[in-house]
Amino acid sequence: MEPFVLVALAILLAGVVGSVVPLVPGAGLSLLGIYLYWWSTGYAEPGPWALLAFTVVGVAAIVTDQFGGALAASAGGASTKTVVVATLVSVPLLFVAGPVGLVLGVAGAVFVAELYRTRSAEQGTRAAVFAAVGVLGSALVQLVVTLSLLVAFLFVAF
Repeated sequence: MEPFVLVALAILLAGVVGSVVPLVPGAGLSLLGIYLYWWSTGYAEPGPWALLAFTVVGVAAIVTDQFGGALAASAGGASTKTVVVATLVSVPLLFVAGPVGLVLGVAGAVFVAELYRTRSAEQGTRAAVFAAVGVLGSALVQLVVTLSLLVAFLFVAF
């Protein structure tokens, strides 16, 4: 087996692990592994359509990971300002409080912002729950996508 195939496979496995480990770009690592393999085959495998599909799926996963909680808060009725607050709060919370702190912190920030905006605890709670589910859902999407990219890679490479 070619060394680059093993390295690409290791990077794809790191992508799967990274999809559930905070601060590790799971989908980005998965794409890196696929592109390394593509480069090592002289740009022959995977073919252009498969590479395009890998890229679209990987980029969609990256976008989902970055904006899942905020988009979910918006779907829960949160204002644009609240979504911006949730997005801004999420970055330092991840570093300071870890993944649990991220979920609770984003939900708390959304609740407080919506309570202040609407004077409705019910609306604040609804938006906060949507935000928390969005953050957790984006992590699940990351796991499913990185596993899918790994399995598809195995079909292409072997």
